[in-house]
Amino acid sequence: MRSTPRRLTALLALALPVVLAGAEIILPPVFSDHMVLQRDRAVKVWGQAAPDETVTVSFADREATARAGGDGEWALYLGPFTASAEARALTVTGTGGATRTIRDVLVGEVWLASGQSNMEKPLGEMRGQKPTDNHGEEIAAADHPTLRLFQVPHKGEVKRPEVQMRWLPCSPETVDAIPFSAAAYFFGRELVRELGVPVGLIHSSYGGTMIEAWTPREAFRRDPRLEPLLEKAYFAWVEGVQATELFESMIRPVLPFTLRGFLWYQGEANVMVADGEIYRAKKRALVEGWRRAWNNPGAPFYFVQLAPFNYSEREQFPEKLTTGALPHFWEVQASCTEIPYTGMIVTTDLAGNARDIHPTNKRDIGLRLAGLALAETYGRTERLVHSPAFADIKRRSGGRLALRFEHTGDGLRTRDGEAPSHFLIAGKDGTFVEAEAEIDGDSVILHSPEVPRPRHARFAWHETANPNLVNSAGLPALPFRTDTLPVPLTRD
Repeated sequence: MRSTPRRLTALLALALPVVLAGAEIILPPVFSDHMVLQRDRAVKVWGQAAPDETVTVSFADREATARAGGDGEWALYLGPFTASAEARALTVTGTGGATRTIRDVLVGEVWLASGQSNMEKPLGEMRGQKPTDNHGEEIAAADHPTLRLFQVPHKGEVKRPEVQMRWLPCSPETVDAIPFSAAAYFFGRELVRELGVPVGLIHSSYGGTMIEAWTPREAFRRDPRLEPLLEKAYFAWVEGVQATELFESMIRPVLPFTLRGFLWYQGEANVMVADGEIYRAKKRALVEGWRRAWNNPGAPFYFVQLAPFNYSEREQFPEKLTTGALPHFWEVQASCTEIPYTGMIVTTDLAGNARDIHPTNKRDIGLRLAGLALAETYGRTERLVHSPAFADIKRRSGGRLALRFEHTGDGLRTRDGEAPSHFLIAGKDGTFVEAEAEIDGDSVILHSPEVPRPRHARFAWHETANPNLVNSAGLPALPFRTDTLPVPLTRD
């Protein structure tokens, strides 16, 4: 088993020591009362005991044993188990006489939610942010006893042990006291409702942090473009959070707890430093690094497109950005869905206020993530969960371009009944102008008297774009461009 970092060893010793008959069994904090075990998979259980001691773990009708090594570390697999909302006990017993009992254990689906402040944003109040929409009513209604919440504190430093590094049943009191991620909460609530099984959510986010901080060291070393970043001094909004640091302090403490998949809402900090194509490599390193860490190459990884925001007007950012920096980042984010078993939700309609980097509508974020999971992970294909996406372009007579979309359902439409907005076209010279647009089934037809021979098209290619084009499920179309012209990310 991987050696335990000093910070985690201290945390384990402080959080969950049990000493009986002169022996000691220590379990990671992620094994606590009210936990959820992942269904239909062998569940890994690990911890520390006396050197060479034999440890037995029992749950339901299953039992497994392991012998601790010379360093006292042990690990075993138990199960698999079918989903169950019955509160049962998991017992760990050592031959030295110590027993550890975890009570009120359920079996269902377990997901890890991570990222920066938009994932961290809770239902209620958070300093410097507006609360989420209808937060009072949502908190009051958050009584879901089979939804269990586990909060990882910043840098793994437990300052509120009553709500951190322990499982808690979801209730109006706990979801507010933690305070728990709103996006993750709505995701979990929808899975409980749709699947009818318990759901466990591990939330590990830190506002203002870059993707590098969440990536394991081994992942940097697998890509020669990324390895030099290990020595780079990072700063976005959180000083001193270096590459790999949050993986070590906020992800490793729950490794390798058996789970289904990952939710990711991050990227703002990387836009601020004008990340372009390199973010694609960073994202792949993160996804593949986490999957390797969990020894689960097919673990689903669903993420959130950044919402519109006026980055170019913010002089305090590390780089002076253009209005095209965010659309280019959207393009890179969309390309990351080429990584197997990934998916992205589109959020151009959810910003509300393009001057607020923290959109308050986290309900639809969670529901769209849940829609992806229900369709792609759980096989619930009866509803349309993907946004309209550009498929191909054809020239038509009269100086018109026909853009065909996929994932349109019963056809394209606009959410306000007006003509489709935020389309641009250009000729050979690459000068883009606003286009007149009309819907034709699963296509949008573009033209402009200023461009008699159009060649290129762009859609929602502006940092504050809030286009009205949707599919029959009301999901917004994905921003795109048909050209490959250079996109300046910074300005003088």
